Amino acid sequence: MTRFSTIEFTIQDRVAQLVLNRLPVNVLNIEMMEEICAGLTSLLNQSDVNALVIRAKGKVFSAGVAIEDHLGEKTEPMIHLFHKMFHLLVQIPCPSIAVVEGAALGGGCEIATFCDMTIATKNAKFGQPEINLGLFPPVSIVSFPLLTSLNRAKELLLTGETISAEKAYEWGLINRVVDPDAVESELERLLENLRNKSAAALKLTRVAIHRGLASTFAASIGEVEQLYLQQLMNTNDAQEGLQSFLDKRQPKWVHS
Repeated sequence: MTRFSTIEFTIQDRVAQLVLNRLPVNVLNIEMMEEICAGLTSLLNQSDVNALVIRAKGKVFSAGVAIEDHLGEKTEPMIHLFHKMFHLLVQIPCPSIAVVEGAALGGGCEIATFCDMTIATKNAKFGQPEINLGLFPPVSIVSFPLLTSLNRAKELLLTGETISAEKAYEWGLINRVVDPDAVESELERLLENLRNKSAAALKLTRVAIHRGLASTFAASIGEVEQLYLQQLMNTNDAQEGLQSFLDKRQPKWVHS
């Protein structure tokens, strides 16, 4: 089993577990994204894994992608690597389940809500605050309108507001909300259901579900990615938003 420094990855009893482990708030840097991609890639040829669980150590699921990896020459390889995670989440043969305790923000929210099923505790929160830095989140731009109504997707993406687990459930972004002390039993109940299924049937059902969606996602994320890299990241405000975050000050927008 490959050893990782920012995640834990194990397979036991036909369930793969990918645990984000970059404390204190599991910020996704390039190294971590490479390790996540390595773990997901290892599942591509696993014919007897019935589920993937993605969860996190600590009190926060993930606070998003590292700001320093948005800057300079890191921007393009970072965004390509980030999107590779989601292409792999579509391609893996088994259902994916996110378990969210605490905040899932930015890229963390995108991972949590992109999984096939999402269990959240009542203290979980979800949000895409990129607009507050003069940016937008490419994956959620594509996926949120498929999960919730277009107007609700626009509200989340344009305001950058963080919402509760209950509201995320009400809006269709996640599947279940449970008490913190019930999350393990709820996860095990769902895993037991999936363990009793044919791995081949699960795989082909996912292929059927994603047959149309996968091509749409691949095409759409490619277009949004180019808009992000070629136009958004060349605005003065995008650079100011990122730098102001690092400087711990309010951004001074020039609106261009």
